[in-house]
Amino acid sequence: MEAPPMNLVPICAVAFAAVLAILSILAAIISGICRLFPVNAADLPNPGAEEAVRQAVAKAFPDCRVAEIREIKS
Repeated sequence: MEAPPMNLVPICAVAFAAVLAILSILAAIISGICRLFPVNAADLPNPGAEEAVRQAVAKAFPDCRVAEIREIKS
């Protein structure tokens, strides 16, 4: 008894459509979360300031590296 031949093109098309559908659903969920919880531009880190701190620490303490920078807002 031989198994019926499988056609690779329809299998790949169905798999592609399934992945595309799942990614579309995830994109819609992420978009909804971003609309529910908007990010204030003032809350984002300032990359220029972080790089300045890293350079200052590297100059003052050559054997050390900055692992994390936290800003305390009062």
